[in-house]
Amino acid sequence: MVSLELENSFRKDGFNIICGVDEAGRGPLAGPVFAAAVILPADCPDIGVDDSKKLTEKKRELLFNKITELAVDFSIAYVSEAEIDEINILNAAMLAMRKAVAGLKITPDIVLVDGNRCPETGLEEKYIIKGDSISMSIAAASILAKVSRDRYMRVLDEAYPEYCFLKHKGYGTALHYQMIEKYGISPVHRKTFLKKLVK
Repeated sequence: MVSLELENSFRKDGFNIICGVDEAGRGPLAGPVFAAAVILPADCPDIGVDDSKKLTEKKRELLFNKITELAVDFSIAYVSEAEIDEINILNAAMLAMRKAVAGLKITPDIVLVDGNRCPETGLEEKYIIKGDSISMSIAAASILAKVSRDRYMRVLDEAYPEYCFLKHKGYGTALHYQMIEKYGISPVHRKTFLKKLVK
């Protein structure tokens, strides 16, 4: 489980409103990249928040509801597969994170970002490598982003059932590649991720 120890160290330095930011869906061949920004209360109870990749889908769904209830503020944003093809996945992930932070009603004193670079929100920022394993705020954001993207992929599964998005969430599994070979590239696929298959 991830605690508020890191956030508390920033509070000692005078940063009272702390926002955690993370994204989900950089690697898939289809669908948008999502990001979330979360401001947790300073006295947030331990609800079992952890890096979203370490949790089951059922656990993530339960935590999504708890986080959105407990959060002082939160925002979820995404960047479409068409935009990903236009500006590349790294820039799209940064844009999604900027959009998530911009969607907050409360302006944070500092934005803690998972990874090794900041999205340049115009606010005080600090990137935290493996932040979703050491910051409760970032871990909470990772859960909101992951669950939101998975829910979106369920919608795409209904629209394009032949691709079995429900099973692989757009990631490059053997099944997914088989379906692409059988049915071709759909409007929700990232063309730049499938250059060898784009004619």
